[in-house]
Amino acid sequence: MSGASAADARVVAMMTSPLEPEHVERIRSAFPDRLELIYRPDLMPAIRYVADHGDPDWRRDPAQEREWHRLLHRAEILFDFPQHERYPLLDLAPKLRWVQTTSAGAGPLVKRLGLQDADLIVTTASGIHAQPLAEFVFAALLFHTKELGRLQNEQRMHQWNRFAGVELVGQTMAIIGPGRIGREIGRIARAFRMRVVAMGRDSNPTRAETLGVDRLYGRGELHEMLREADCLVVCAPLTPETEDLLGEAELAALKPGAVFVNVGRGAIVDDDALLCGLRDSRIAFAALDVFREEPLPPDSPFWDTPNVLINPHSASTVVTENAKIAELFVRNLGHYLAGELGQLAPVLDKHLLY
Repeated sequence: MSGASAADARVVAMMTSPLEPEHVERIRSAFPDRLELIYRPDLMPAIRYVADHGDPDWRRDPAQEREWHRLLHRAEILFDFPQHERYPLLDLAPKLRWVQTTSAGAGPLVKRLGLQDADLIVTTASGIHAQPLAEFVFAALLFHTKELGRLQNEQRMHQWNRFAGVELVGQTMAIIGPGRIGREIGRIARAFRMRVVAMGRDSNPTRAETLGVDRLYGRGELHEMLREADCLVVCAPLTPETEDLLGEAELAALKPGAVFVNVGRGAIVDDDALLCGLRDSRIAFAALDVFREEPLPPDSPFWDTPNVLINPHSASTVVTENAKIAELFVRNLGHYLAGELGQLAPVLDKHLLY
């Protein structure tokens, strides 16, 4: 086969979100004779921080957009969904067969793009972010129980006030969404000797041991679970089943003085009900990585609620993130190029949206 013919036989993959050069080279060098990798950083926003996957406010000029669309038309594989497209994705990329996303929560985007019934494989980064998200959960719990904010304030004022703190041992952690992230949070909770309970879509009690929890609750038992929770952690994906799952009645059912941590999606919880619970201290403290509207508007009352810790949807973003995602992409590329489509993972169920 001639050089030109060999090049024509290669599968075309296109990067549609920024990636550090060393990770691009890792992907490019994995299958040089079988894969043509398109990476055009001049057609993408500059990387603002490690593991940045795109500036939402950046736009291409008309000439850049024409070139971008020309490249999309060639692609059979995409690394991430392209942002801010005015036209249907499959019109722009008619050869597209597989998209590897950089997040776990790609379901709502797939629905918004009208791809639920498309003959398109979508793999996510589910599990990649489990460790940093679990670390954030316990950073928040320890910040609250060890009163680190107050200690910092008193240090600045040169005050020496002894006090009694709270320990985590014996407390009950309730997890909504015992998937890869939830299981890692539960594993660490057990290291603190906490009792761990959970509620998931499949609530068969026999799964409790497999998930590593003391009890698995069904959807109809949510209030019962909330009543015993010293700490409630939301790490479920946003689906029609979880949207607005936690409203006024649910948050009122929480054990008084509970801590609330959301690393799932903002639309799972009713903002007004959460703020009400925080203001009257029924909810002692909330650590929020996600919000219904992002970026969080400057006039949002969450900013000035003293018992709230705000993270700008960055709890999952760590310096090792892109190395892990690149490795996942390379592993999946190997299966794809070998025709082993059943080995691609984790595959998004485009109807369940996770």
